[in-house]
Amino acid sequence: MLQTCIDVNWVSLRNHSCDKMQRIIDVIYFLLLALFLLACKSGETERVGESRAPNVLFLTVDDMNGWNTRNEYPAVQMPHFDRLKVEAYNFTNAICPAPVCVPSRAAFFSGIAPHKTGAYYNGCDPWRRSELLRKAETIPECFKRNGYETFGRGKIFHAKLEAWREEAMFDNRPIYKGGFGPFGEETDWVGGKGKFQSVTAWDGPDSDFPDVKNADATIQFLQQSHEKPFFCYLGLWRPHTPYTAPKRFFDLYEEQEVTYPKGWKEGDADDIPPMGQDLIDSLHFFGVDMAERRETFKRMIYGYLATMSFADWSIGRVLEALDKSPYADNTIVIVASDNGYHMGEKEKWQKGTLWELSAYSPLLIRLPSGQAMELSHTVSLMDIYPTLIEYCQLDGPEHELDGKSLLSLLDDPTEKRQPSFMTFGEEYSSVYDGQYRYIRYPDGTEELYDHQLDPHEWNNIAKDANRAIMDRLATSIPEKFQEILGGRTEAAQKVRGLPNKVGGT
Repeated sequence: MLQTCIDVNWVSLRNHSCDKMQRIIDVIYFLLLALFLLACKSGETERVGESRAPNVLFLTVDDMNGWNTRNEYPAVQMPHFDRLKVEAYNFTNAICPAPVCVPSRAAFFSGIAPHKTGAYYNGCDPWRRSELLRKAETIPECFKRNGYETFGRGKIFHAKLEAWREEAMFDNRPIYKGGFGPFGEETDWVGGKGKFQSVTAWDGPDSDFPDVKNADATIQFLQQSHEKPFFCYLGLWRPHTPYTAPKRFFDLYEEQEVTYPKGWKEGDADDIPPMGQDLIDSLHFFGVDMAERRETFKRMIYGYLATMSFADWSIGRVLEALDKSPYADNTIVIVASDNGYHMGEKEKWQKGTLWELSAYSPLLIRLPSGQAMELSHTVSLMDIYPTLIEYCQLDGPEHELDGKSLLSLLDDPTEKRQPSFMTFGEEYSSVYDGQYRYIRYPDGTEELYDHQLDPHEWNNIAKDANRAIMDRLATSIPEKFQEILGGRTEAAQKVRGLPNKVGGT
């Protein structure tokens, strides 16, 4: 029967002209070829989107506080972070290892705490001066050794590396990092104190900002085809000073309607030991008294709001690119700030203290599973490294990591965590257990705050009646602190004999 049909069809075809028969054959051939290519493309897309190992998108912002992530300043407009909080695990009690850029980044990129390396201050040159950090395998190095494609842009370590090291970390070299600019004109300098204290609504093109260039490059990376799983890092410079942002972000706010944050209280530093007070604008950079500082701070808050919204826009652009890419369903996203930030609380601007405002660092983790939750556990930015190792099933580094993976906490939110520890110099200690913050200075003076009764740390209750609480928290303070590598601090010279210098880092 089959042979009969074939014979009949062949006879029918043979009765057509040769040209017509050839056209039919060509049409059939091209249809089959198109179907084949479509199948190949579908298989390729599936392989790209579903790599054998998960991809990582690690995004950091600079000097961002909890105005959005902890809903501490309702006026701030950050729609992309609002969405991220719904999609991710939001760790509302995450702390930085050290309350300034360089030592914090050295710690969470290496997994080694500052008290072991001596990297406490900006300008300490940690990656070339610390023997531990010279030998440590950083996060991007670990991913590259495990077969990942590694990509980095923007503010990464904010410190010099040995000549060979960048190649060992990132496949895209040379890496464009950018910088703090653009800076405002001298007329924009708040109080005439310098270009880093400028507040400027920028009229030039967005491309004047390194953050825009770096986000553009990251978006292009996410739009490309990658044969291997990737580790992609983007470090934004904003909302760090100078408070320069495209004008449309300043237009979101009315300067005359700007209010001081809830934690603001004049005289708040009165019950703080001298070594703590020396961390509060000891150089009178923002004014000799609070009366002068109030106006300075009001203008700076306006600038900070605009740069917060600018950073939010940059993060949103990159997340949108990921979500539109074939990698969306197989990429873990981490968004973090390198340290916290004071906005006039404790009469302090910026960072570099042992209090809550310097310690808390936004940390959000978005998993492909879509699970989301707000978690108030005490965790550290140093927990990022072990979390990525466990989640991506990597062969970890040879050196010991001081952090602890967060995956078990995501599986069981009732899990208990140890108090978190932060330091800002030898014997400068800050411990937090979720209720109490305990601070101890090198001269043995102390502070204690009960966050359930005093969330803004207004009342120092370091008294004999609370000795048991302080002694319990003190067990989380290391017995040994590595000698300071060097660097600069705002603290007065009488505290540590170090140079007084404030500036852009």
